[in-house]
Formats: sequence, C-alpha cells, structure tokens
Amino acid sequence: MSRGHGAVPAARPDAQAPMTYEQAMARVAYLESLVYSQGKTIIELRRREAPMPNSGHEWLQNLQYKVKSLGERLAAFESGEIYLRLRSGHRDQLAAKDREIKKLAKELAEANAALVTMRENWMQAFEDVEKEHAKALEAKARELKKAETRALEAERKLEDAKARALEKTRELYEAQSQLEEEKGKNQKLTAQVNRDYENSSTPSSMNPNRKKITNNREKSGKKPGGQPGHKPQPRRKQTPTEVIAIPVPEEYLNPAIYELTGKMIEKQMVDVHLSMTVRHFVTPEIRNRLTGARVSAEFPGGLVDDVTYGGSVKSLALLLMDHCNVSTEKVSDIMCDLTGGALRLSTGFINKLPKEFSQKTEPEQKAAYSDLMVSPVMNIDFTTAKVNGENKYVLVCATPLTVLYFAREHKGFQGVAGSPIQDYMHTLVHDHESTFYNYGKNHQECLDHILRYLKDSVQNEKHLKWNALMRGLIREMIHFRKHLDPEDKRDPDKIDPDRVRSLIERYDEILEIARSEYEYEPPTKYYKDGFNLYLRMKKYKDEHLLFLHDRRVPHTNSLAERLLRVYKRKQHQVMCFRSFGGLETLCDTLGVIATLRSQGRNLFTSVAEMFDRPRERAGKEAS
Repeated sequence: MSRGHGAVPAARPDAQAPMTYEQAMARVAYLESLVYSQGKTIIELRRREAPMPNSGHEWLQNLQYKVKSLGERLAAFESGEIYLRLRSGHRDQLAAKDREIKKLAKELAEANAALVTMRENWMQAFEDVEKEHAKALEAKARELKKAETRALEAERKLEDAKARALEKTRELYEAQSQLEEEKGKNQKLTAQVNRDYENSSTPSSMNPNRKKITNNREKSGKKPGGQPGHKPQPRRKQTPTEVIAIPVPEEYLNPAIYELTGKMIEKQMVDVHLSMTVRHFVTPEIRNRLTGARVSAEFPGGLVDDVTYGGSVKSLALLLMDHCNVSTEKVSDIMCDLTGGALRLSTGFINKLPKEFSQKTEPEQKAAYSDLMVSPVMNIDFTTAKVNGENKYVLVCATPLTVLYFAREHKGFQGVAGSPIQDYMHTLVHDHESTFYNYGKNHQECLDHILRYLKDSVQNEKHLKWNALMRGLIREMIHFRKHLDPEDKRDPDKIDPDRVRSLIERYDEILEIARSEYEYEPPTKYYKDGFNLYLRMKKYKDEHLLFLHDRRVPHTNSLAERLLRVYKRKQHQVMCFRSFGGLETLCDTLGVIATLRSQGRNLFTSVAEMFDRPRERAGKEAS
C-alpha cells in the first residue's frame, strides 16, 4: 500500500457532512496529484523490470485498483456531476442557514423586546430606588446636620472642659508643687529638729531637749557589789602615817569565855590635808661706802619679788583653771579655803599663769612637734573659738601619746601653715576637711561621723534601702576590726583577706543600690544630705576603708574630737577670750597637759616641776 505524500486522505463522497465548493476543488486537486503520483510510481516500477515477489504483485494490483477508482472519481469531477450535487447541497445548506437565521432573528427580536421591557422596568425601579435613596440621603443629611451641630456643640463644650481641666491641672500642679515645697521644707526642718549627737556632729550638750540615755542592761536580781566567784577589788591600802591601837573592850577580857586568836584586824581612815610651806630667805644687806650701792647675796631660784609662789601653788591653780575649767575667782577662793584663809591669789596672778607655763614648756612643745612628725598616724581636727566676739579656730594634732593645740586666725591652708600637718608624710585621720587632703600620704575618714550621717539619712529618707544597708555594713567592718587578735600584728587584709574582700564587694554593691535609688527618685533641694553622703562615700572609697588595710589606722577620729571637747568646755566656761594671745597660751597649756596625761605622768608634780624651772634655763632650752 502506498504511504502517499503525507497529505490528508480525502473524505468519502457519501459522507454525511456536505462539502463546499472550495472544499470540492481542493479535493479534486488532491486526487489529481495522487493519480499522478501513483501513475509515476507504476511507470517507475515497470522500468525496473525486476522480478517481484508475490507480495509485490499484490501490492501493485491494489495500487492499480486504487488508480482506477481515483480515475473514475476524477472523471466524475470533470463531468460536473459532483458539482451539481455539491451545488444542490450548498443550496440546502443555505436554506437551512436562512431558516436558522430567521429563527435567531425572531429570538433576537423577542430578546430585544424583553430587554427593552426589562430596561424600562429596571429604569423605573432605579428611579424608585433613586427617589427613596434621595429621600434617605435627605434624611441622613438632616441627621448629619443635626449630628454636626451636636458635634460642634460637644466640641465647644469639650474645649471649654479642656480649658477648665487645664486650669484645674495648673492649679493642681501649683498645689502639688507647693505641697512638695512644703514637704521639702518640713523634711528639712524635721531633719534640723531631730539633729542630735546620734545622727550629726552636734554635741549632746547643745541639744536642750536631749533625751535621757536609758540603761538597757537587763536586771540580774543580784545585789550591788562584789559577786561570789569574782576576784575582789578592794580599795588600796596606804602607808600609815599614824598607827592607833584600839584596846580590847572589858566585856571581852574574861579568859574563861574569850581568848585571843593572834590575828589583828586592821582598817584605815585616809584623809588629805593641804599644808602650806613657807621658806623664808634672809641675807644681810651690804652698802658700798665708796659708791653707796647696796648689794646682797643672790637668792636661790632667781627670787625677785618679796613673795614668790612656788611651782606647787602655780600647778594647782593652773590645773584648776585650765584642766578643771574653774573660773579665776573660784580658783582664788579654793586656794584660800585649802590654806585656811592664809593664801589668797589675785585673779591677775592666776590669769598670767598660762603665759608663764607656755614659755617654760617650749622644750616639751618642740619635742611633741618632732614626735608628731615621725608618727605613722596622726589625728587632726578644727573647731571654732571666740576672741572678742570674732570667730577664730583651734587646730589639734594628736597621737595616743602626744598632743598639740594650735590657735589659728583662719582655717584652710592658712590654718595648716606652721603646724605638723604642713610637712607630714604619713596617714592623717580627720572628718573630711577638704583642706587636709592636700597634705599627708594617706587618709582615713572618721566612720563615727559616717554612721551618724547614715542614721540621719535613714530617719529622713525612709523610702530608701541603701542607707540602712550601708550603716549595718560599716558597723560590721568596725566589729571585725575591733575583734582581731591583739597578738597578731599583721594588717587586717593579711589576717583574713577573704573577709576583707567580701566587705569591700558589699560596699560597692550598696553604692550601686544607692545610685539606682537616687536615679529613680532624685533628692529634693531641701534635703540632699543622703545623696551628698552617697557621692562622698563613692568618691572617697579608699579613704573610708583604709583601716581594713592598715592596723595602725583607727576607724574613728574620736581622739581629736575628745581633745577638742576639752577646749570646748573651757570655751563655754570663759565665754569669750579677750585676746588672741590668751587663746594661744591656752592651746600651749592644754597641749602639754594632754601629753602628760596620755603618757601617764602625774599632772600636779610634772606641772609644778615645769613651773619651778629658772627663767634663764627655760630661755636657753627654748633657744
């Protein structure tokens, strides 16, 4: 069978689908090409004259049949019969199409009519809806207008309410500001009223309404005095100046009832009797016959006046006046009473004693100055003084064994000039006097002051936690330092380094708590003491904790403060000094007396010996 030329095979003439003219012509052209192709193939095969197998003859025979059939069909096309059938079929198709068109046209007309009707109905419905919508819009517009009117009215009322609220807010803010102002003033006044010796530097004597210090010891129910099992501490017996034997009473002399045990019962009555010793020196006067000059032998001790008081008289008077803070009139009265009215010292003589003592003790003062310069730790402090109604100052420099007082016109650098502080190169203990930080090598602040300031912060800033925590930590540090083994001379950070490190870390943590608390709620302008204390403890951390690293350094400046209280008691007694020189001689006197007392020397005899020094010797030693 022939595979053809790949063209689409022609449909059969008896196919149900009628062909158009164009399709028929295309079919004819296809058949002609097919006949031509098949004839050409046959001619080619005949030229070859090659013997073919049976299958080839069958194929050729089938091919001839096809050519014959195609020729007949081609002849039908050429005769026009097919065209007639095609034309007839085409007319039938056109008629069917015309009928279909008419039917569709009729349906279209009906659809157009229905569409027109529908459009008219829709337009009517739209107009009705539009009218109803317009009515609804008018109603909404009226409602909107009313709503706008109400909104404008509400907005006006809201603006009025906002204005009134703003005014009330301003009034509230002013009231709150005034309230905060009054609270701050109240806090400041309360802090000032509550300031006492427990939470500030104010001495207890300055508080007129100071509370009574109660005895917190629990009652044991035991009788006062010595207790069983305790070592007795009787009064020390003195060397008797007179022995008085008491005879045995007559009722005990009956040997039948009583007998002597051989034991003597002894008791002493100790009295003090002040006796006045007067050494009367007499020497003949000699006159020079040539010149008429009168001469005599030199009196011992440089006696010049007809009556000269010895060192014991001066010592007792000076100690009563400057050590016991007795007025000059009362000193004179006491001396008169002690001598049975024989000795009445004038107030002028008594007032001159400090100056004389100051001059005769210049060697002790210079030695004390040298001892202070080489001491590893020195306590220092300033206090105010009154001279002719003006404020002056007293500076104290002290160690446990040496004390010096200095009268100064001013504080600060002028007050330090000429004192041991100026050239001191070791550790200074003070109360955060800013001037002192320019001197010395190391510094230790007085923690007793810090504890009082922290207590004041706790009382006036009850909403904060850091102040109570820091106060407890400082007390724990002091307790740790006080209970170190006294036999171990190492520094605290060498004895227990872990404990010291832990205390310092807790110190930093509490300062961090203080920072966060003051950032959350800043201090008021009326009370910044707590905040300033936090800044001070943060900036001067090393100066607050030096006593944990050096055992020689005390945690407090109480030594200097106690010595200044000695001066303060004298200041309260005299009220006001008449001259700055009187203040200077008092400072010299107090320094020497405090040094003698700290060294355990007898004040009366030591001062008397210093007074008994000849003026020439004192002058030579001073030079």
